[in-house]
Order: sequence, then structure tokens, then C-alpha cells
Amino acid sequence: MNYYCLVAGLPDLHTEDSKGFLSLEDLRTELTGQLTPADVKLLELLYAKYDNRNFLMFLKQRDAILNPLGNLNASDWDELVRLMQETENPVDDRLPSYIISYYNFIQEEENLVNGIFPEDYLSGLYYAFAMKTDNKFLSAWFEFNLNLNNLLTAISCRKHGIEQQKLIIGHNEIAGILKHTHARDYGIGNLFDYTDEVLKIAEESDLMEREKKIDALKWHWLDENTFFNYFSIEKVLAFVLKTEMLERWKMLSFEAGSAIFRDLLYSLKKDVIIKA
Repeated sequence: MNYYCLVAGLPDLHTEDSKGFLSLEDLRTELTGQLTPADVKLLELLYAKYDNRNFLMFLKQRDAILNPLGNLNASDWDELVRLMQETENPVDDRLPSYIISYYNFIQEEENLVNGIFPEDYLSGLYYAFAMKTDNKFLSAWFEFNLNLNNLLTAISCRKHGIEQQKLIIGHNEIAGILKHTHARDYGIGNLFDYTDEVLKIAEESDLMEREKKIDALKWHWLDENTFFNYFSIEKVLAFVLKTEMLERWKMLSFEAGSAIFRDLLYSLKKDVIIKA
């Protein structure tokens, strides 16, 4: 389905924006009332990352203050955790299968002592779940992020002499290679088009500038992969993802931060050839 009026009414976002855009919470409210039920599910998949964090917080402390960006509130989690405790095969429309898999995983004591971080395990399950969505754009976005984050992890592990096998998440081909590789290009140069760009970004010693370069790469990916999507749900989802990046940097640094981000994006486009 095309959303002509909705997309036409969305403001143009730029990396230097520091104000004037809806918050992620308000944006979700605004969009939910205008999308089809199927597309609302795609939107919820993006916001599920906050559900994951809320779920972990709730398991540690039942009265924890949860992030309102999650699709589920404390009452939902109370009911769902109780359902998983009392039912061998729980069924609830609010409960994605990867949450059940994670809950079953942490019930086994050996999984908590063998060096696997539960949070990383949940992230891997989330990526695998999201990559199975029928929406090709969203599936590709999650796979891109999985590969990007895993490569950055592998680079950091090699730099600091840390065994990367248990820190690489997911089970796709690139994750499998990164868990054991000693190759200069980490063995994925022909599989991940952004390997050279990520290796260059990883050389940045200033952590904040490196994060901004990573987000600039993500922003470019979104532009490239929605170039021919004019009024589709893909354009709406990309808008949400860009808003999320802008909101994050707005919280970290206002005008100065956005100006740096703009300059970094310009230099990235100028100095780095992004492969199609």
C-alpha cells in the first residue's frame, strides 16, 4: 500500500537537524493511526528493541521504570512472564517467539555460566526473528546492522586481544566467519559490501566521532535502499529510523553535535566510496 498523503506530509530530515521533528514516541502514535494493521506490525518490529531492554529490566526488577518506547508496558510483561512461567508452550499475540526462546534459554543454569551474555543472546534471537520478516527492506536493514555490529565487535576483540567467538551474535554466514577468522579483511570482504568502510571508521580514535560516522553510514544505507520507494511503507520506516538517530544525538549534544554529524557525513561521502 502507498501512503501518498502521509509521506508527502513528512518533513525532510537532515543530519544537521537538532529540533523540529517529532519524538519517537509521538511519531509512533501519529503513524499507528494511519498505517494498515500489517504495516503497524512492521513499525512495532522496529520498536521491539525497546521491548527487549524493558523485558530484561523487568526480569531483574519487577517495579523497574520501563522505557515508554516499548510496545508493551509493565502490566503486559507481568502477564506474559507469568504465562511463560506457568505454560510450557505459551501463546499470546503480544509474545514474539524469540522472547519465549530467550526465556527458556535462561532457565538452564549452564547457559548462564558458559560465558554467553544473556543480553547478547537475546539480541541474536531478535535479529534472526526480524530478518525473517516478509518486508525485504526491513529484513535487509536488520541483516545490515547485524553484520555491521558483528564486524565492529570482531575489530575491537582483535585490537584488545579478546576471544570474539562468544561475543559475535546471530547465526548467519558472516557471523559464523567472524567467530573464527584471522584474515586481514576478517574473511568477509566479498560478503559484506561495507567491510572497507567499517574498517576505516574503526580507526577513528574519538569514540563519539566514530559513533557519528557509523550513523552516517547507516543514514546513507537508508537513502540508498529507499531511493525508488516514494510513498511506500519503506519510506515511512526509514523516516522512523532516521528520527531515532537524530533523537539520540539530540540527547547527547545539541547544535554542536549535529554540526559535527553533518561534517562527518560530508567527509564520509567525499572520501569513502559506498558500494552499491
